[in-house]
Amino acid sequence: MKVFRKAVIMTMLLVFCGMVLAGCGKGEVKSPGNTLNDMPTDTPKDDTPTDTPADSSTDASEEVIKEGTVEKSGNVVLKQLAFVYKENAIAISDIADDEKIESMLGKADEIKVHTYSQDDGLNMDQLNGMTEKQYQFPGLVIKTIDGAEDKKSFIFNIEITDPKYPTIRNIKVGDSFEKLKEAYPEGNLLGGELSDEEDDFRYEPVNYVDVMTFHIKDKKIESIQIYTLLD
Repeated sequence: MKVFRKAVIMTMLLVFCGMVLAGCGKGEVKSPGNTLNDMPTDTPKDDTPTDTPADSSTDASEEVIKEGTVEKSGNVVLKQLAFVYKENAIAISDIADDEKIESMLGKADEIKVHTYSQDDGLNMDQLNGMTEKQYQFPGLVIKTIDGAEDKKSFIFNIEITDPKYPTIRNIKVGDSFEKLKEAYPEGNLLGGELSDEEDDFRYEPVNYVDVMTFHIKDKKIESIQIYTLLD
């Protein structure tokens, strides 16, 4: 009987010790420091696109290019409708008076002046009261009209027949049609095909108002005309 009691007491002690040990194991937790170290540390990224100054300037330049008839200052399109002489680029819509023309091209051989009116027989009523000037140089004629703001004169027509006045893309009278086509791939040959006689090749950057026309004869450039249509 005593042996049985001892066995029961020993069994109960073992069970009690086991319960105490189990309780200690369950009560063990990680410190706050360990918990933070085990957590992901990725920082949320802001994917919202933001405009930079460079992006804004690009949009502005594209907007300028789409304009075809505004004043040339800062306008990429109208700067293409130009020729070069002694490092001066002279373009359609440039503001130009006698002094400005002479400073860029020298003294003209002749200057013709005409003021449009109802009885001049030209049927250009929209230009009545405006004064046109023609500056004639060997192989070059520049026409201006005082139709700009404050009655300032601007260039509206340029006629070139001399190779010393190349375009802004370095195409000049006497160049072959092949060279012209390479320099102005955006242009179009009127009629669609090059003939053995005379043709016209038109470069229109944006619209039908500002135009550069190359007259082709025997597959070479005979003359160049740059102009803007007047309202």
